[in-house]
Amino acid sequence: MATFHEYVEQNRERFLNELKDFTSQPSVAAQKLGMTEMAHKVKARLEKLGAQTKLIPVEGGFPVVYGEIGDGAKTLLIYDHYDVQPPEPFELWDSPPWEPEIRDGKFYARGVADNKSDTLLRMQAVESWLATEGALPLKIKWVIEGEEEIGSPNLGKFVAANRALIAGADGCLWEFGAKDSHENPMLICGLKGIVYVELHAHGANRDLHSGAASIVENPAWRLVWALSTLKNERDEITIDGYAETVREPNALELEAASHIPFDTNLELEKYGIKQFINGVRDFDAVKKLYFTPTVTICGLHSGYTGPGGKTVLPNHAFVKLDFRLVPDQTPDAILKLLRQHLDAHGFQDIEIHLTETGEHVARSPLDSDIVKAAQAAARATYGREAVVFPTAAGSGPMYDLCQQLNIPAVSAGAGYPDSRGHAPNENIRVADYFQGITFIRELIKNFAAN
Repeated sequence: MATFHEYVEQNRERFLNELKDFTSQPSVAAQKLGMTEMAHKVKARLEKLGAQTKLIPVEGGFPVVYGEIGDGAKTLLIYDHYDVQPPEPFELWDSPPWEPEIRDGKFYARGVADNKSDTLLRMQAVESWLATEGALPLKIKWVIEGEEEIGSPNLGKFVAANRALIAGADGCLWEFGAKDSHENPMLICGLKGIVYVELHAHGANRDLHSGAASIVENPAWRLVWALSTLKNERDEITIDGYAETVREPNALELEAASHIPFDTNLELEKYGIKQFINGVRDFDAVKKLYFTPTVTICGLHSGYTGPGGKTVLPNHAFVKLDFRLVPDQTPDAILKLLRQHLDAHGFQDIEIHLTETGEHVARSPLDSDIVKAAQAAARATYGREAVVFPTAAGSGPMYDLCQQLNIPAVSAGAGYPDSRGHAPNENIRVADYFQGITFIRELIKNFAAN
């Protein structure tokens, strides 16, 4: 019988062809493009393993692909998503986004890095285990949704309706991951929460000649004045009561963060800027990036913004804001504070529109069995220690599936710093893909043994 590694090598071309099949199928949730076809492809691939599978419909959204295989004292939950980002602008791709191509050891296609490569290689790793090592030493449960790229608006509803399927899992392997710029594998144990809102200010019942500005209030100024109360020039969030909602990182999280490589000069060069906010550098920058909340103006609009001049007094102004949250902040609490703050500062007229449902902060213990198993798997696969991130700077639906059910989670995957997820020419390195298959074998072995 072939060994695990021999089996993977023998099936190398087939595995890559399967990845080409996955990535040649459009599956853009935002455009409702190809979602049913992709869901069935994922389900069929799980069935090929011998997994018990079903498509679980979600009211108002795309179905969740659910699968179960194996048996044992431990249960590993695997979360992935089959939707991808829109590929536009097409003209910036060097090869068509739905026509996968391997060039110079890299696999190019929309969705290959986020997240179809990890979705598929995890299945191929299980296939390789079953073919060479016999029965799995644990149970694996897959939850593969179709709405992650649009904020997972229905994952919470899915979990509430199917809690019995998921509850009791001992750990979760989350959907993304990569190596850093030093080729260190990264393990990410949490995500920031997020609230995304629009603030709207209204003036006259129509746009006016700007000559009326001496007596008619300008909603653009009104909005600017309101925004100026949310944050000061020192980058401090000044929303009343906001600081009291923030829990500081614990000693274990700070210790882990101290090992995150961060070359300030290199990062500044990458962004084309002279310094970070308030001149923070090195570990201070790491702490600020991962452990502090943010309030970000994502877009601002009012009046005339076309070429040339137009002397207009606009009747409407709005801004898009996102709030990245840290423990112990919740979306509902931050929305309440925002409303109270605006009212207390005389801006009762500023409307708050919630544009997305919001996502809770997710943070897993750094000493959980799933993190320890991932660290051991990284050592065995890559021959070096993984860098453990207590959290990512971004957000996702991890809390809904994991933390609210007391399931610790860790992210690991086949990306690298130039994978270009969400951008043209999205890619992974083929060598990383096959290392990812080995990593899953080692994770299964170590997690089952703990």
